[in-house]
Amino acid sequence: EVQLVESGGGLVQAGGSLRLSCATSGLTFDDYAIGWFRQAPGKEREGVSCISGRDGMTYYADSVKGRFTISGDNAKNTVYLQMNILKPEDTAVYYCKAHRTAWDYYWGQGTQVTVSS
Repeated sequence: EVQLVESGGGLVQAGGSLRLSCATSGLTFDDYAIGWFRQAPGKEREGVSCISGRDGMTYYADSVKGRFTISGDNAKNTVYLQMNILKPEDTAVYYCKAHRTAWDYYWGQGTQVTVSS
């Protein structure tokens, strides 16, 4: 059974930092791209950042470039999202997704991030 478990969310003041973790199990980590998405109330889910489990290539949405850093630990099958200089507009539920093909993907349950002004 494939599982993705997010952790590390919470309440932080603007300008602060949080580190999210996505621990995966039941899949071959190197075969997947692991991404972070977020969904704020009343808004569509949007992609934030992604990393290839095979070669470590990364992607960032323009809104988080220079503030967020994604990294992976293949030995632990875990992906991290270091979020710095947080803004109130970063408030959302953050989801982890493991993606290999259009029909082979898995979502985590989400973790709440709240940034107060």
